Amino acid sequence: MATDIQQIRNIGIIAHIDAGKTTTTERILFYAGATHRMGDVDAGTTVTDFDPEEAARGITIYSAAISCKWQGHVVNIIDTPGHVDFTAEVERSLRVLDGGVVVFSAVEGVEAQSETVWRQADHYRVPRVCFINKMDRIGAGFERVFGQIENRLHANPVALQLPIGEGPVDRPNGFCGVIDLIEMKALYFSRENQGREIRVEPIPEAEVDRAQEWRARLIDAIALLDDDAFAIFDETGDLPPDQVIRVLRKAVITCQLQPVLCGASLDYVGVQPILDAVIRYLPSPDDLPPVKGRNPNPKKDKEEVRKPSDKEPFCGLVFKIHIDEHTELCFIRIYSGVLKSRSRLLNPRTGGKELVSQLWRIQADSREKLEEASAGDIVGVVGPKESVTGDTLCDPLNPILLESIEFPESVISMAIEPESSADRKKLEEVLTLMAKQDPTFSRNSSEETGQTIISGMGELHLEIISKRIERDFKLKIRTHRPRVTYRESVRSAAEAESRIERQVGGANQFAAVKIRIEPDPKSAAVTVVNQLKPGDLPEALQVTLVRSLQEQLGGSGAVGFPLHDIKLTILGVGWREGETTEAALQYAAAMAFRQTLEKAGTVLLEPIMKLEVVTPDGFVGNVSADLNSRRAMIVNTELRNNLVVIDAEAPLATMFGYSNDVRSLSQGRASYSMEPLRFDEAPARVLEEMLG
Repeated sequence: MATDIQQIRNIGIIAHIDAGKTTTTERILFYAGATHRMGDVDAGTTVTDFDPEEAARGITIYSAAISCKWQGHVVNIIDTPGHVDFTAEVERSLRVLDGGVVVFSAVEGVEAQSETVWRQADHYRVPRVCFINKMDRIGAGFERVFGQIENRLHANPVALQLPIGEGPVDRPNGFCGVIDLIEMKALYFSRENQGREIRVEPIPEAEVDRAQEWRARLIDAIALLDDDAFAIFDETGDLPPDQVIRVLRKAVITCQLQPVLCGASLDYVGVQPILDAVIRYLPSPDDLPPVKGRNPNPKKDKEEVRKPSDKEPFCGLVFKIHIDEHTELCFIRIYSGVLKSRSRLLNPRTGGKELVSQLWRIQADSREKLEEASAGDIVGVVGPKESVTGDTLCDPLNPILLESIEFPESVISMAIEPESSADRKKLEEVLTLMAKQDPTFSRNSSEETGQTIISGMGELHLEIISKRIERDFKLKIRTHRPRVTYRESVRSAAEAESRIERQVGGANQFAAVKIRIEPDPKSAAVTVVNQLKPGDLPEALQVTLVRSLQEQLGGSGAVGFPLHDIKLTILGVGWREGETTEAALQYAAAMAFRQTLEKAGTVLLEPIMKLEVVTPDGFVGNVSADLNSRRAMIVNTELRNNLVVIDAEAPLATMFGYSNDVRSLSQGRASYSMEPLRFDEAPARVLEEMLG
C-alpha cells in the first residue's frame, strides 16, 4: 500500500567528521523500530557504515539510504560522510533531499566541513534542523556552539531545547537531560534501558529563569512571521504550543529559521525529539514547490513543471550509482508519477531508452523488492546502462530534463598500474566503472609518460578507491606519484646552416638548409616560418622541408621532453636539379635543427598551476608562508564575505600533497582549487639534476 505523500520525509544526516552523525542515525533507527540493536561505530557494527573500509576506519565514506517509521510517517534517511574528500556524497544527497538534520559537536562546534555542508544546503535551499551533540563531553558548550551557528554560518537558529547541565554525566552539574522550550518541561532519558523511557518533569528551579529567557527569544523570533500568531501574542504576551509548532514549521520550510536541539546520542539522550522535529518541522515532498526542468526537444525548448503527484507523468533523478562485480544499481529520487518494474524510460540527455528491470527499496546493504514506487520515494533501480549521476529519467511521452548535479573538480592525482600486464585491460574497465560511480574520480592516460593517472578529491579518496579495486574486483595494483611532464625551450636565438653532399648508390645527393631558432613565449607552441621566396625551391620540396622541420619541433629536446615556446625560421636553402632529393633535404634540415638547438641552449619549462585558496582570516599567514616555500607567487588577495581568497601561481612539482598540508595549516577550514595555467622556466638546479 502506497504511503500518503504528506507522511513522507526525505532527510539527510549531515555534519563534519566525528560530530556523531552515524551514532545518531543508529539511535534513530533503534527507537523507530527499524533495528533491534544499536550498532557501534568503534566496533564497526553500524547499519549504515556497512562497507569494510567504513567499518575498519570508523568513518562514513558512502552515503547510505535506509527507511524507518515514526508517528505514522515514513522517514527516508541518508547518512552522509563528514570527511571533505567525500563531499560529492553530500552534494548528490542534498540535491534530492527535502530536509536535513545537521549535527554539531558541542565541544568542537562549527568545523570546516560544517561550513561546507551548510553552504551546499544553502545552494539547494534545503530546510534544516540542528542538533548539538556530545553535550556529555568535557568542554561542551551549548551557547558557544549556538553562537557559532549564528555567526560563522550566517544562519537564523532558534533554540527549542536547552541542556540541563553540561559535561560528563557523573560530574557535578553534568549533562543529565534537556528542557523543552515549547512545552516548558524537563525531559530525562533513562540510561538503564538505552533511552527508551523518557521522564517528563517540571523544569528544575535553578533553570527556570534561563528557560524563560530562551523561551522569550523563541517567541520573539516567530511571532512577527505570522499575522494570526502575532495577534495572539499581542493579546496574551505568549503563544500556545500548537501555534509555535505551526509557525515554526512554515518558517523552517521556507529556510527562514533553523530549530536547534541538543543531546548526547552515545548516551541515548535527546534522540527521539530529533524524530519529532523531523515530522513537525521538515517538509514532505508535497510541501515543496513543483520541480522544474526543460523540454529536451530543441524545437520545444520551454520550461516543464512536475507536481509531486502520482497522477503526473513519471520524472526522477539519478543521484547515485553503486557498482560491484555483478550489478549496477541506480539510486533514483522520484519527483512525480509512478515508477513500475519492467518499464522503459527516456534519458533526455542521451535521447535513448532505459529499461527498469528491477525495483528495490534500499535498507543500507539489504534490499526489498518492489513492483512500483510513487512520487516522493527514493528507490534503487537495476537495468539502466547509459545513465550517469545527475541524469533525468522520465516518461518517453512527456520528456523533461531536470537540472543536473554539480560536483567539485578533482584536486589530486597519482599514477596506477596493474602488477601483471595481463590485467591492464581489466584495470581500464574497472577504472571506467569507478568513474561512472563517482563523479569526482577521473582517469586518463598520459601519452607522454605512458602512465595511467587517476584523480580525486584527496589522498584518502584515492587510497579508498585503490583498496576497493583490490578488494571488490580482485586486482593487484601498484600506485605511484605521477611524474611532472616538463617542456623544453631555447635560451636565446641561434642560426645554423647544414650542407650535405654525398653519393648514395652511385647517385649524387645535395642539399643546404639555413635556419634560425628563437624563444617565442607568446605563442605557447612551436611554429615554423618560411621566408623562402617563390623559385628558391620547387614547391613540392618546400612542402617536404617545412614538414620535416615541423616533425623535428614535434619531437623532444636535449633532456627528452617535448619542445615548447619556439619559433623556427627558414632563412635560405641550396638545391640542385636532379641532386636535391626529399631524403637529402630532410637530412640537412635535421642536422641544421640539432646545431641551432645546441647553440641556443636548453631551458626547462615546468607546468604552472593557477591556484585559489579560500581560508578564514586567522590562517592567512600560515597559508601564505607555505605557498612561498613552494615557489608560489601570490598575485591577489581579497575578502569574500567572511573569508580571504588568495590567488596564486604555483609550480605543479611543488603541489603534490598540498591537499593534506593546507588542511593541516588551517585546522581543516581552508579549501582550494587548482587548474593548469602555463609553462614557465624551471629553476636551473632542476635542469642540472636531469642532465646529471
